[in-house]
Amino acid sequence: MDPFKRIKEIVADPYAYARTWKKEKGGLVIGHFCSYTPVELIASVGALPFRIFPGKDALSLADAHLQAYCCNPVRGALEEALRGRLDFLEGAAFPHTCDSMMRLSDIWRLNAGFPFHADVILPVKTTGESAAEYSLAVLQRFKKDLERHFKRTLTTEKLGEVLRVYNRIRRGLERLYRLRSEDPFLFGGGGLLALTQAAGFMDPYDLAEEVEGLVERFEKEGPQGRSRVKRLILSGGMCLMPDLFQALEGLGARVVWDDFCTGARYVEGGVEEEGDPLQALSRRYLQRVVCPAKHAGLRSRGEYLMEKVKEHRADGVLLFQLKFCDPHAFDYPYIKGLLDEAGVPHVHLEIEDPHTFGGPLRTRCEAFLEML
Repeated sequence: MDPFKRIKEIVADPYAYARTWKKEKGGLVIGHFCSYTPVELIASVGALPFRIFPGKDALSLADAHLQAYCCNPVRGALEEALRGRLDFLEGAAFPHTCDSMMRLSDIWRLNAGFPFHADVILPVKTTGESAAEYSLAVLQRFKKDLERHFKRTLTTEKLGEVLRVYNRIRRGLERLYRLRSEDPFLFGGGGLLALTQAAGFMDPYDLAEEVEGLVERFEKEGPQGRSRVKRLILSGGMCLMPDLFQALEGLGARVVWDDFCTGARYVEGGVEEEGDPLQALSRRYLQRVVCPAKHAGLRSRGEYLMEKVKEHRADGVLLFQLKFCDPHAFDYPYIKGLLDEAGVPHVHLEIEDPHTFGGPLRTRCEAFLEML
């Protein structure tokens, strides 16, 4: 039996999970779009943080509000709201990631019709004293917005409890990542992809138990004793393509790490459990692995990727870029330069739909693997 069976079923219909949770728990659901959303604060007021992914249907309603050169995740999320598929939401929290996401916030507020709306604009530059002060002020404001809307007091004790639960999730997920790197045949990449995707919308208490159960299971199984395999690292924004992992595995390769916001970038870096929990949470979001929408140094993203290539003995890197994603496009030239300088084989792949793997994309992956 597939150990990830329950998680894959949940990920196949996240809306059903959210509606069931809302009915059974009597709580409210708050949408979000990014791994920089402080979901710990949302969960601390008794709400369910629900990461909104684009739907799979053709876009029509969103095109009346957004230009065609906005990326699929932004246009697809608005389409889901305008079609009424997100009617279980109380509202949404919007991060500062790119121009398209910030404009989505304005359009959403005027057209989606949800009671709650918040902009959580964490600093772009994540280093220095000013960034620390500003980040804490943003979280304090978001905390007050939640308390005002939900008419609840978000206590230090409750926030500390929730932080510990999310730490359990991230520690467990990171352990699964490392187990897979140590033995790429221990379990397929599609299962871990589903698990990290579920981390965006599952009840954290439920998810923590699921993750820890999987860690215990795979630690007991031990090495599978398979032969040498081509070891890959994948990098990009969000990845919702389980068939990508299946295809790569069918071609004789295994993914040993990733740099996705729906993957290791969400997993790495816990929250300090001593001291003031809000300050600890602020530090975590500043010190975590940066995404292309944030800035910690001119070469920080590329240097992080190179560290992972060495640490996990990767034979090659697949760089996925969503069409019209400016932050990733700006990152690519210098990341390419670092990989070229180190002699690391890599290929740049532009995708329009984060759900779909096939056609020319599959052909280019096959050709790349043949060259390794």
